[in-house]
Amino acid sequence: MENKVLAKVNGREITERDIKSAVARFPRERQSFFTTEQGKKQLLDQLVAFELYYNYGKDSGVEKSEQFIETLEIAKREILTQMAIEKVLSEVEVTDKEVEEYYEANKQMFNTGETVEARHILVDSEELAKEVIGRIKDGVSFAEVAAEYSSCPSKAEGGNLGRFGRGQMVPEFEKAAFELELGVVSEPVKTQFGYHIIEVQSKQQAEAQPFDKVKDMIKSNLMQERQNFKYMNFIDELKKKYSVEVK
Repeated sequence: MENKVLAKVNGREITERDIKSAVARFPRERQSFFTTEQGKKQLLDQLVAFELYYNYGKDSGVEKSEQFIETLEIAKREILTQMAIEKVLSEVEVTDKEVEEYYEANKQMFNTGETVEARHILVDSEELAKEVIGRIKDGVSFAEVAAEYSSCPSKAEGGNLGRFGRGQMVPEFEKAAFELELGVVSEPVKTQFGYHIIEVQSKQQAEAQPFDKVKDMIKSNLMQERQNFKYMNFIDELKKKYSVEVK
């Protein structure tokens, strides 16, 4: 694949590969801008400017200054340290078999909680709640009554609250919803917000998430745990090899 030369500064070529490399260093959300003609031109101008300053720095003696030498040594130490850590941690492995064994031994950790899908009508008084229940029993649809009486924004969706699990609603509402039979309209349920009339549309029991859904997460967690262990243990080994004095 041709690596097209886009500019030359003091004999040094700036190529399409240089542009791509520069783009990769930007946050992902900004990278798309540099695929446009305007973005590419802006980035090329920046690379040209950097190269000009680089040449100026060399010619003006900046790289021979004490500050440059100290900064270079700090950068060198940081890069060398990071690469040494990466070298040690690269030795850590987690096999697919180990991931599967961990899943089988800890299935309870990957259970999805029990959930219900429900809709409700919220009113200010118990008397009004009973009136609303009477209208539903008379054959008016739950959604129609919700649109007419409910003070909850969910009235626009026929009172629909979607699916929720335990701990997501106030205790009185949660208890009633999880105990209610499917399709049965509840008696008034009092909470801090008022009186609710609830209808549960579906229930989903707690169940273990399938292995394929969680295996990447398990592998990542095991890898991180083992790398942390390797990192700390290797420090202990290095302390035996190199002298350490803490004052």
